Order: sequence, then C-alpha cells, then structure tokens
Amino acid sequence: MKKDIKKDELIADLQRTRADFENYRKQIEIQKENERRAVKLATVMKFLPLIDDMDRAIATYKELAPLEKSLEKSMKDLGLSKIPSEVGSEFNPDFHEAVTMEGDGEKQVITEVLRPGYFYDEEVLRPAMVKVVGK
Repeated sequence: MKKDIKKDELIADLQRTRADFENYRKQIEIQKENERRAVKLATVMKFLPLIDDMDRAIATYKELAPLEKSLEKSMKDLGLSKIPSEVGSEFNPDFHEAVTMEGDGEKQVITEVLRPGYFYDEEVLRPAMVKVVGK
C-alpha cells in the first residue's frame, strides 16, 4: 500500500516536471521568435531611408525603372509593403500623417505625398506623410 502511494507520488512529480519542461521549452521558442522579429524590424527600419532614396531616384531617372520590380520583390520578402496613398485618394488618419490641411470640406483628399508610408507584416510601420485638402 505504501509502495503504491509512493509510486503515485513519483509519477505525479514526473508528470509535473514534464509539463514544466514543456512550458519552459514553449516559452523559449516564443522568446526566440520575438527576438528574431525585433532584429528584423530594426533592420527594416534602418533600410527605410535607403528605400526612400531609391524611390526618388527611380522617379527622377526613368532608366532606373527596372530596379523598381526588384526593390518591390525585396520589400515583399521582408514583409514590407507601401501604404496606398495616391493623389486624389481619401485621407485615412490610421495610415496617413497630414502635414498640411487646406479647406474645410467634409471629405479630405490627398493632394501630395511627401513621404511614402509602409506596412510591416500587415501593421503600420510608418504612416505616409501627405498634404490634404478638404472638399
């Protein structure tokens, strides 16, 4: 009888130890993934000024246009995509940062994009800097 109780206690201890170890292993995996994401995000943030420069160069020098597809593919591989901010589209404060606002109409429309904005893994990394007019 005493042996059965001792055996049951040891089995329970072993099960708790296994569960604790599994929880520890899962926590370590979560920490590693968070660290990888943080490093990737920091790298992407450092590349944003370079991407902005490349966009301006491509817009200025049409012979660089073939680089645009390569740049877009690289951005997509990093989980980075541009926030839609075309002139004439509606202003959205969730995705756009208005530098100037003219007019006082109810509908606010983008008149100029000063700096593109980006999504990183479907979240706003940097809002687009735009000029807005109320119509």
